[in-house]
Amino acid sequence: MRRFAAEKARWIGALFMVFFMACSIWNEAALAQGGAMDDNMRSQDMIRHITVTASGSVSAAPDMARVTAGVVSEGETAKAALDKNSATMSGVLKGLSEAGISNEDVKTTGFRVSPRYSHNRDGKPPQILGYSVSNDVHVAVRDLEKLGALLDRLVSLGANQIGGLTFDIANNEKLEDEARKKAIANAKSRAELYAQAAGATLGEVLTISEGNTTVSPRGPMLARAAMAERVPIAEGQQEIAIQVTVSYRLK
Repeated sequence: MRRFAAEKARWIGALFMVFFMACSIWNEAALAQGGAMDDNMRSQDMIRHITVTASGSVSAAPDMARVTAGVVSEGETAKAALDKNSATMSGVLKGLSEAGISNEDVKTTGFRVSPRYSHNRDGKPPQILGYSVSNDVHVAVRDLEKLGALLDRLVSLGANQIGGLTFDIANNEKLEDEARKKAIANAKSRAELYAQAAGATLGEVLTISEGNTTVSPRGPMLARAAMAERVPIAEGQQEIAIQVTVSYRLK
């Protein structure tokens, strides 16, 4: 029994020794790998490079417009105001369809029913005088030649709230690509300027990232009024601008 216990103790000691040596080897390998990764990251950070931000823009005439038209109606009761508003808005929607506006380009954006109160100066609580109903629709107009006449028709059909008129370009992907090309060219020109001033030359591109894309009116608005239009419209030009950030290696 004593011999068996001694053999068992030796085996346990040998197993602990093997386990300890394996852990030591694993730790050394992990430290070596981590050190290699740190050295690699430091080598990347030590690359001489320059990072610049530039933008490119293109301008084009808009080919569509967006406008919000609404009907506000009042009545002594909520039902009376609602019936009046529904009848007028039905006429507005019918007029839009007759003007060639597709159903996909008309969308309801707001509908409200609210009481109208009296404002007493003698301290008495306000009383309900009636009700007000408002219904707003967003309309996309894809033929700018008809825009002025359409606005005039909306008013004549009973739309007493019109606003939010904006112009847009329906398919601007190609224009955005042109703006990207100009932004990259401007970034390279700026980076070359800085590199030459620092006594270096520009190398290959390391990274490219795209920032904000903006579409905004540009330049003076040019009024247009077709023969049958009573409302003159000025659509002007739309500017599409794209910002990029580019990093170059320095030689």
